[in-house]
Amino acid sequence: MRRNFKKKSAGKFKKSSGRKRLNQFFNEEDNVIDYKRPNTLSRFLTEHGKIVPRRVSGLSRQHQNRLVKAIKRARHLGLLPYTQQHFISGS
Repeated sequence: MRRNFKKKSAGKFKKSSGRKRLNQFFNEEDNVIDYKRPNTLSRFLTEHGKIVPRRVSGLSRQHQNRLVKAIKRARHLGLLPYTQQHFISGS
């Protein structure tokens, strides 16, 4: 029995932007990922309270996982809001 395979067309590769993103937590003792630092963690949240993805933030996989865990802990303890509405109604 003969199988039909689709041929992949050449030339459909994404071009990189040319700018390499730097890991902000790499080799810096001052920038520690900690749930007790809401100012540092809030840089990685969007206006709507979503966590910025790794491809946008430029963090490594390990640092992104630590960041997500710290943001979730800070949200649970009330140090960070879940949504933007908490900023508006809180003041």
